[in-house]
Amino acid sequence: MPEAGPLLLGIDLGSSGVKATLVSPERGIVASTSRDVALFSDYPGWAEADSLEWWHATCEAIAQLLAATRCAPQGVVAIALSGMVPAVVVCDDQGVPLRRAILQNDARATAEIREIQRALVHLDLLRLTGSVLSQQSVSPTVLWLARNEPEVWSHTATIMGSYDWLARQFGAEAHVEQNWALESGLYDLELRPLMSVTEATKISWPPLLPVRRPGTVVGEVSAAAATASGLLAGTAIVVGGADHVLSAYGAGLVKTGDALIKLGGAGDILAVSRNVFLDRRLYLDAHPMPGSWLPNGCMATSGSVLRWEQALFAGTSLETLDDEARTSRPGALVALPYFLGEKTPLHDPDLRGVIAGLHLGTTRGDLHRSFLEGIAYGFRAHVDVFAEGGLELGNVRITNGGSRSRLWREILADVLQRDLISVINHPGASYGAAVIAGIGVGLIDDWSYVTGALEKGDVISPRPENIEVYEERYQQFCQLSSATTPISHSLARSSL
Repeated sequence: MPEAGPLLLGIDLGSSGVKATLVSPERGIVASTSRDVALFSDYPGWAEADSLEWWHATCEAIAQLLAATRCAPQGVVAIALSGMVPAVVVCDDQGVPLRRAILQNDARATAEIREIQRALVHLDLLRLTGSVLSQQSVSPTVLWLARNEPEVWSHTATIMGSYDWLARQFGAEAHVEQNWALESGLYDLELRPLMSVTEATKISWPPLLPVRRPGTVVGEVSAAAATASGLLAGTAIVVGGADHVLSAYGAGLVKTGDALIKLGGAGDILAVSRNVFLDRRLYLDAHPMPGSWLPNGCMATSGSVLRWEQALFAGTSLETLDDEARTSRPGALVALPYFLGEKTPLHDPDLRGVIAGLHLGTTRGDLHRSFLEGIAYGFRAHVDVFAEGGLELGNVRITNGGSRSRLWREILADVLQRDLISVINHPGASYGAAVIAGIGVGLIDDWSYVTGALEKGDVISPRPENIEVYEERYQQFCQLSSATTPISHSLARSSL
């Protein structure tokens, strides 16, 4: 049977692929699909993507969804977009990209970061924007571009994010979404352009684009985009949001204290706050629901450490490593998972990994368990920051690939001393985007629609017999981190 409308379409642009999800307001998720895209790193520290490849992959994903569900184009009544933030897409006056997009984890502009920090030392950027100037800020990237690719910069008419550009490609007015604006460091918390930041670069900028909030209708699918994508011309285009924000929202984070842990290649933790939560150790995003905020952290490594471990152990499966670790004593070793430096809450790219407590009786299971525990201690450090700021966590959900490990979930519950709720088969930000498309056109009338919408797995509760030892090891984790920082810095300098 063909899928009956009305249906809502969410698109998420990731660093390695495009994901599309169709949602029925009455029945929930109808279907999802994805297409791979290339990540380019021509030089160490660079991270780029081809915007036109995003577009082609998006059109292919939409065609696949419509064919698989036998949905007529007129069945899709609204589309919303999500993606990495704050990626940088520079375009000419017709909206055509002038070069590959520079992604949010690109690290080429280190000298420019230091230069702008010196120029803005008199400003409290944390209070103004919710974050400090860092690798994620857009002004250093733009300054690098103006200096190193002046021909591109001279033709740049607009600067926008990945999903903002995709919305424009579909036919939307040129804009940037609120969390791109906030994380870019170019706008204040009231979403007003910060001219002091652009002036500090001492280059001429094109006008900054207007900011639009999630759920705002910003245009209709054009005739050209309809031909390319298979959607109906005139389909509403709704502002979506940043991928980590919409993934958290889609997982059901709507109440104060609701939290999400994402065990991907990196480790993310987000929590809902009704107040602006300012702490230089964290990032701050706006919740798509008006009046709420999402203070959050991103650890540089999580699952990526386990992939490195697998390579060392000749490709041994994670299931086998988990089985071996289950028989190991909790807290036998203490590991610092700083294999790519550390982002939040330490913001130190020159940290290095450490394993303390090794002896000739140490087993492979001990090593594997120490990595799972070390990453759990990193999440605990974020929970402590939340608590210091007066934000106590309530329901804690857990998603992404690492959440398939029951052992890891058990360790996290023990270390955090909280119940963990597994979210099964979460399609990620594309689902959150589809729901927001429905809110934008009035087919979904309540932001709490996502509460309980996705399948829940078992609830993992902390085990009393492990809490004391993990509390002691967490304190040792913090001490070890402080004690080894000077050595890590020295080793990092010597490797240059």
